[in-house]
Amino acid sequence: MRKKVDFLVIGSGIAGLSFALKVADFGKVLVISKTKINETNTAYAQGGIASVMYEPDNFDKHINDTMVAGDFLSNPDAVKMVVENGPEQIKQLIEWGTEFDKKDKSHYDLHKEGGHSEFRILHHLDNTGFEIQRALIEKAKQHENIELSENLYAVDIITQHHLGEITYRWRSDVECYGAYVLNEETQKVDTILAKITMMATGGIGNIYQTTTNPTIATGDGIAMVYRAKGIIENMEFVQFHPTSLYNPKERPSFLITEAMRGYGALLRRRDGALFMEKYDERGCLAPRDIVARAIDNEMKNTGDEFVYLDVTHKNAEETRNHFPTIYNKCLELGVDITKDMIPVVPAAHYLCGGIKVDLTGRSSIINLYAAGECSSTGLHGANRLASNSLLEGIVYADKASKDAIEKIQDIKFNTKIPSWNDEGTSHNEEMVLITQTNKEVEQILSNYVGIVRSNLRLKRALDRLELIYRETESLFDDSIVTQELCELRNKINVGYLIIRMAMKRKESKGLHYTLDQNKLRTKL
Repeated sequence: MRKKVDFLVIGSGIAGLSFALKVADFGKVLVISKTKINETNTAYAQGGIASVMYEPDNFDKHINDTMVAGDFLSNPDAVKMVVENGPEQIKQLIEWGTEFDKKDKSHYDLHKEGGHSEFRILHHLDNTGFEIQRALIEKAKQHENIELSENLYAVDIITQHHLGEITYRWRSDVECYGAYVLNEETQKVDTILAKITMMATGGIGNIYQTTTNPTIATGDGIAMVYRAKGIIENMEFVQFHPTSLYNPKERPSFLITEAMRGYGALLRRRDGALFMEKYDERGCLAPRDIVARAIDNEMKNTGDEFVYLDVTHKNAEETRNHFPTIYNKCLELGVDITKDMIPVVPAAHYLCGGIKVDLTGRSSIINLYAAGECSSTGLHGANRLASNSLLEGIVYADKASKDAIEKIQDIKFNTKIPSWNDEGTSHNEEMVLITQTNKEVEQILSNYVGIVRSNLRLKRALDRLELIYRETESLFDDSIVTQELCELRNKINVGYLIIRMAMKRKESKGLHYTLDQNKLRTKL
């Protein structure tokens, strides 16, 4: 099947849907989701969305907090733009139907999280992302120019490469003409031609064994753009959330929001001892990279499989009211958080790098934009400040929409695009090849490219992954396309990028922490 749309949006989280809503008055929009429209990284975001709302907070404070958390690797222009556009975009979310918790009729109830100097986190109980996702979906369904399509998996974006031209990463004239998309119902690869394509595919968490990300987060957008010779950057900066619920049988890991530490929860070893003060003067409210490394070090030193998050000293009724989702989830496992400490472990949570974009969301490929976690905007630098991600997604979607609207009338469809070619391929009967290789990839990344790294670990990871890459590419060339095979291929691409960029960075910076720096051995 061939289809033409003005705007193709790959991904249905806050970045994808807000972009769709803002361009829908200027052309036909198709939003595709690899599973269900509401199954996104956005929907799993518990804590909230950061924005300057009231005094004594101000833009300079938010900018400084972001720069400090990012280990001063953030792009100051991107930080300033996101922070200063925050209140306007929050207002837009509210106008679209998002309901944030209020302290009274005229003031929102703001949380404070690690790395923030003021209370500036808007939230909806402890399931803010779910509330934002709900409001955006309802609003998108009301627009006649927006088509929401589920169970459509983007295999590759279409460029000159598919016309027989050779493209290079340094070329500045590579263009995007849409995408080849696998239809789960027909099991055929459709051709979707688009004047503008927005990549909003979310994160990469499932390349690791333990992650807070939904199973859909396999780095698809980043891998597609990399194969299309787009520029990818800062992949070494993978953020591990310090506190996911320890439950080895469950995937994804259930997130215990950072807002709980802002509320007053304390981190303790299994013997009950507090430990964060010896790592950072901010204690339990230190930025995520510091807290995750501290927990990782304590677990390695003690041999324990988890540490505790203790909120038992807080008012029980207030705790239940603030964190009903977490309370009920833990209760299912026999843990009453008002009386019992919560067992927690770090888990892969967020990627600070990705598809390189400018301040308008443009990637290095013409007519291809990226927003949300799959993009590298420069906001996060070497480490993301808590609750800045949802804000980044909607601000960059806004900037990209304005840029795309200006361009759309001057773009023509490329009608020379061939249909997907699967000649000579056959159904893969050896599903075990995919499932087993998936486990190997996750083990390699978790064991060698996790919270703490070294040159030796990275070299070993690269050697192992290169063998798997050759085997998987051979399997892909001979097989009829399936989502499972494509996801595996993408996870390998993303793993390779993380390893290579980690090997190039000869310093410990933010989330990239290497044992080969003597100064860091003494710190831990």
